Amino acid sequence: MRRPLPPDRVEGLLAHAQGLGSDEARARLSRFGRNEVREAPPHPWRELLRETARDPMPWFLAGTGALYAVLGERTEALTLLASIVPLVGMDAFLHRRTRAATEGLRQRLATRARVMRDGVEQEIASEEVVPGDLVRVSAGETFPADGIVLAGDELQTDESALTGEAFPVRKRPLPSAAQAGPRIDTRHWAFAGTRLLTGSASLRVAATGAESLYGEILRSAEQTSRTRTPLQISVAGLTRTLLVAALVLCVVLAGVRLRQGFGWLDALLSAVTLAVAALPEEFPVVFTLFLGVGVHRLARRRALVRRAVCVENIGRITCVCSDKTGTLTAGELRLAHWLPAHEGGEAALLRAGALASRSETGDPLDAAILAVAGPQVAVERVATFPFTEDRRRETAVLRERNGDLLAATKGSPEVVLALAALTPIEREAWTLRVHELAAGGHKVIACASRRLDGAWAGGEPDRGLRFEGLLACEDPVREGAADALARCREAGIQVIMVTGDHPDTARAVARELGLGGHSPRVVAGEEIDALLASGDPSALARLDVVARALPSQKLALVRALQAAGGIVAVTGDGVNDVPALQAADIGIAMGERGTRGAREVASIVLLDDDFSSIARAIGEGRQLLVNLRLAFRYLMLVHVPFVVSAAWIPLMGHPLPFLPVHIVWLELVIHPSAMLAFQEAAPSGAFPAARRRARAAFFSRGDWALIAGLGALLTVLVVAGFERGLADGAAHARSFALAILVCASGGLTAALSRLRTWAALLVVAATLLATFVLLEIPALAAWVHLTPLRALDWGLALGAAGVAAAPILVGSALARSRDCPRAGAGISSAPSEAP
Repeated sequence: MRRPLPPDRVEGLLAHAQGLGSDEARARLSRFGRNEVREAPPHPWRELLRETARDPMPWFLAGTGALYAVLGERTEALTLLASIVPLVGMDAFLHRRTRAATEGLRQRLATRARVMRDGVEQEIASEEVVPGDLVRVSAGETFPADGIVLAGDELQTDESALTGEAFPVRKRPLPSAAQAGPRIDTRHWAFAGTRLLTGSASLRVAATGAESLYGEILRSAEQTSRTRTPLQISVAGLTRTLLVAALVLCVVLAGVRLRQGFGWLDALLSAVTLAVAALPEEFPVVFTLFLGVGVHRLARRRALVRRAVCVENIGRITCVCSDKTGTLTAGELRLAHWLPAHEGGEAALLRAGALASRSETGDPLDAAILAVAGPQVAVERVATFPFTEDRRRETAVLRERNGDLLAATKGSPEVVLALAALTPIEREAWTLRVHELAAGGHKVIACASRRLDGAWAGGEPDRGLRFEGLLACEDPVREGAADALARCREAGIQVIMVTGDHPDTARAVARELGLGGHSPRVVAGEEIDALLASGDPSALARLDVVARALPSQKLALVRALQAAGGIVAVTGDGVNDVPALQAADIGIAMGERGTRGAREVASIVLLDDDFSSIARAIGEGRQLLVNLRLAFRYLMLVHVPFVVSAAWIPLMGHPLPFLPVHIVWLELVIHPSAMLAFQEAAPSGAFPAARRRARAAFFSRGDWALIAGLGALLTVLVVAGFERGLADGAAHARSFALAILVCASGGLTAALSRLRTWAALLVVAATLLATFVLLEIPALAAWVHLTPLRALDWGLALGAAGVAAAPILVGSALARSRDCPRAGAGISSAPSEAP
């Protein structure tokens, strides 16, 4: 791949190895700016306050809490006001995370740099490096800026933080200034934030700060906007609708009561009582609580949630774009196979590879070989002929304990095979083995050796070498990754592996993971642009692997999948993953080997770097959506008869059905039922089923039909019970209406939760028992302006519980009989229902 070279940055400076003068450096610093990836905004928290003020939820909670405070209900007021804290805290944490991501990127850059100024090597702060500077970088140091390599031998760089790939990248000095066209091959580029593993390099700086590759990645991340989750939008919309409806009802009720001649005090009390009953304060409170429970459960599964609202989106995930290196694979080179050329020659092959390796170079390939072969003792290194791009091999001449000289060579198979004493047929056979191993995703090197006589003249031995065999290194697949991918596929989740590796390597890893079966569809980076431009959703649905992918292409893929209606999760650990992690609905970073930039931008950090944790997190997310839908359905079903009867009965000219103290009692029944009865944990086996359309409305048409139909039926029961009780006075009528509502609440809770948890069972039993005690102890009943009920009254109230539960249970039974999880989606309460 080639990268454009800004002509005005290095014009006339590639032909010689002289540094800048101090005056010229100051002029360039003034012209091009400091070597910083991003300048801090002047007022970051003011921007946060503006964003928070646009969210209607905190304002609604504050207004409702103030109303409760005016009515003297301090507990309700404090609860609502306290629920503002986590909502605003989420925004503040997200804001801080974005800033921390920038700091994480900055910390990957070198803090100091050695440059040539006025003919003398000087050490300066990296922020003062300017385009045109000549920088010296030694092994183990980080490049302070992007630039062209002018000089250096045995240069290998670690670009894993930038590209995500584990293999070292070899760099070559630019042969001549005449070859410096408008675009230069990346073999001659060194990039800010990457580390030099071997050799010593001279670098002509071509891009600093925001113009470096690091700066480009950061700009891509900052340009990505985060939208609210579908459930946040649904809850906010539902809350606004119910709030407007409540206000309209209150005004209408107050006006009607005045016309009926009840006076201003009664009209005001009627309106306020209805307002307290109708205001939907439970929805944001339940939403916040359930998210908190989801965060806790994910933490127990080794997934640290950095943005609570993303727990909802986890359950909606339809596609996972996964980084390969460090996510699906271990992210390190390991010697996986050794193929000796001679029978019983494994020891000789490993020894030749180890003798031609050096532990002090920091080369991951040498480290992988020595980790298996072990250090070779009782030998003295006489001469070393290091690896170069021209020779493509490394040779060591060693003196053994008996004084004999031995030459050991390792390097590119085609080079070593050409130097070895092999017949054409043997060479062709070994070449075929090399291609087979390379197609399997391995980095293959060949080893040879030769015993030298006393006439060795000191040159590199390159004739008559004995071929010892092949060594194949790989980045092994993570344990459990294949099983996790299989679970995702079974749950209907598409997994796309995105990597910077060669297509053959990526295809081999995909096969080993079972991704795409025996013939995974692999698209190279240069082809993905055309595929995305076609706008064909079916082409995206068939995609398994994207190889040779650039950060911009990974970002474009995420956006295309989102445009097609998907909820996209992105996993990654490198700085190259930052834009895609930021753009994704769910960004998942690896906690152990992930860069700070990736961790801070991600919504979730996997503490154990285990891809199977993603599968468990999706299961928890889907169960959370099931639980939330059940809780919200319960709230709507119980509020319809509660609110409508509180408005209908006074409009008929009857006394108020509920006084403020009765409203408080009913809220004390509704709140714990919604918050505790539906907290079922995710099953350990298969995921709960997902909806076919990930961004579908939170309530389906079946849900709304159930809410309207059953809500109307329960309303009729409450109104009829109140009118029946009026024969014994208003207090008895209120007792009867209250008992019907509480029993209906218990029936709804039992049917929707199926009493699968102890919390659900205790909530139902406690609310029914507490209401019975309240009504049947005369002193308590009189204290709250109620009277005890007759046995027949309690029988009719318990009948309301059966009426509430029956449609839900019948719908679930019909759905199971048809063996269709989505049949009767509006009434099923099973955990496997569509969330």
